Amino acid sequence: SDEVGTGDYFGPIVVTATYVKKEDIKKLEDLGVGDSKKITDEKIKKIAPELAKIVKYRSIILTNKEYNEKYTKNVNMNKIKAIMHNKVLYQLMQEEKPEVDYIIVDEFAREARYYDYIKDSTNIQKGITFMTKAEDKNLAVACASVISRYIFIKEFDKMCDELHIPLPKGAGPQVDEAGKEVVETYGKEKLEDVAKLNFRNTQRILGTLIY
Repeated sequence: SDEVGTGDYFGPIVVTATYVKKEDIKKLEDLGVGDSKKITDEKIKKIAPELAKIVKYRSIILTNKEYNEKYTKNVNMNKIKAIMHNKVLYQLMQEEKPEVDYIIVDEFAREARYYDYIKDSTNIQKGITFMTKAEDKNLAVACASVISRYIFIKEFDKMCDELHIPLPKGAGPQVDEAGKEVVETYGKEKLEDVAKLNFRNTQRILGTLIY
């Protein structure tokens, strides 16, 4: 499993778990599957629908509104991610019952901490191998990364269309400018629906505006 959107001020967080069979490896490599951070959005849009026909997968989307409701002093980004990873992995394993050699998560927290984050979940997926930079080392994680990115792009584009404002990805200075435009057009409450409020961008966006 892998996630997308955690470094972006605007747009949802998407986590996907995929199951790759050994006999499909060649097909996926021919398709050009790799770490989604190294593939252009245009290529993602092309290969993800093909990829989705080959692999079994489950995805979960956390909207900005849901993220802002969940994020507290006791519930940080990593805890939110852990809960989402656990959910899609458990779902895929239960529904598809695949025979697996490994269940790999792109490591964002140490194993003990990860299980601590999800200890209150009703269903917990065990037997996970945690791997750093897994999307470069493992094809199933790369597939998860591409599908997550595809869903993220679709949701992001939809948001831009609804706002009639071209939002930038990431969390750089151009994001602050777009944020100011959102606030000027729709009011500061709108940020709750389209942005991750705990990012420093929020302070920069609101700090320079006079109400």
